[in-house]
Amino acid sequence: MHNAMPNKQSTFFHDVYEVVKLIPKGRVTSYGAIARYLGTAKSSRMVGYAMNAAHALPDVPAQRVVNRNGLLTGKSHFGTPTRMQELLAQDGVVVMNDEVVKFKEVFWDPCVELHLG
Repeated sequence: MHNAMPNKQSTFFHDVYEVVKLIPKGRVTSYGAIARYLGTAKSSRMVGYAMNAAHALPDVPAQRVVNRNGLLTGKSHFGTPTRMQELLAQDGVVVMNDEVVKFKEVFWDPCVELHLG
């Protein structure tokens, strides 16, 4: 008989997606910021795995998650090499050379914005 309870990884991925859905248009966050918000500061790599699996989910704006320096490290998971940048441009985020311009200004920290901690 099947166990209907979700495993830890799928629950974590779901939690990541719920945070990503809250990132406002025109803003970006990092894998590490999401991990800290979820109380698992050392799991930014797992957040990356979750984002790599998110591209089939149309309601998860995965393009809004970049690395801690504002680099589009996940761009290879978007189908074409420029798709992540195109989606960010539609959001109003400027990217040059695979890096978010004015990263500190458009950075969205869920721990601050969602009033945790």
